[in-house]
Amino acid sequence: MAAKIVIPEELKKELPPSKWGKILGATPIIMTVIATMLAGLASSEMTKAQYDRSAAAQLQSKAGDQWSYFQAKKLRSAVARNSLDLLAATAAGGVPSLDAAALESADAATIAALTKGEIPAAIPAKFTAEVQTALEAVESSKPETEIAAALAKVSDATLAESLSAAREAAGAFDNATKGINKASDKFDDKLMGGDQALFRGFSAGRLRYTAARYDTEARLNQSVASILELQVRKGNISAEKHHRRSGKFFIGMLAAQMAVIISTFAIAARQKNFLWSIAAAAGAAAVSFSVYVYLCV
Repeated sequence: MAAKIVIPEELKKELPPSKWGKILGATPIIMTVIATMLAGLASSEMTKAQYDRSAAAQLQSKAGDQWSYFQAKKLRSAVARNSLDLLAATAAGGVPSLDAAALESADAATIAALTKGEIPAAIPAKFTAEVQTALEAVESSKPETEIAAALAKVSDATLAESLSAAREAAGAFDNATKGINKASDKFDDKLMGGDQALFRGFSAGRLRYTAARYDTEARLNQSVASILELQVRKGNISAEKHHRRSGKFFIGMLAAQMAVIISTFAIAARQKNFLWSIAAAAGAAAVSFSVYVYLCV
């Protein structure tokens, strides 16, 4: 912290008695205050940059988990389809169709799923045009400048709402398939020890339904992961912005400190008119530069 500067009384008497002279006499104190303020702003911007980096790293971890979940769903879908192909290839005379009569007391959704491979309707989340544009820019591997420009039009609140909508869509589909999954497990235990042709037909129907369900779940979870990726990118962009602002505020602080030194030398040398004017000009430049950084950078 800069030491308090005291102007000797004999030097004060030599200052011009005008308002401008009084301002010049207070230049060291004013510049010290400005330098302290700019140092605080530089430190504040650096802290914000570090916070945004940390938050982005946490979001990146969540996005990575979500992508792993997406890949697991796709893998399970592929396994189910391969098992279905293997069952069809090894069954003598082919795999018989599953009759709805074999699914006693099953509801319509379960019958449609196991006999026709139909799954409950999945309603994907709807995003705003700005969010959709940003998603397409990322998916198309557009340059970072274009992605940043697209994300600049999307607020943090809009991204949070989009993430919530994507998760709700995935959760709604999970809830819609819970009853079918439980009924499928029940029929698996019931039919396993009975007629083998009937059980093969049931197994084939269950594999078709499982593959379709995992494909849909993968797409819904992909939407969640994509929105998380947008949040990560937006956090990193914000961190870069705060980092640049911190550096420029630091330069402004150095200019103000230079003004303090020049004005102090001016007092010591008693060359007030010339050197104190330089100090005042440096202080004005520091303030103007800081205002520009705060409003425009």
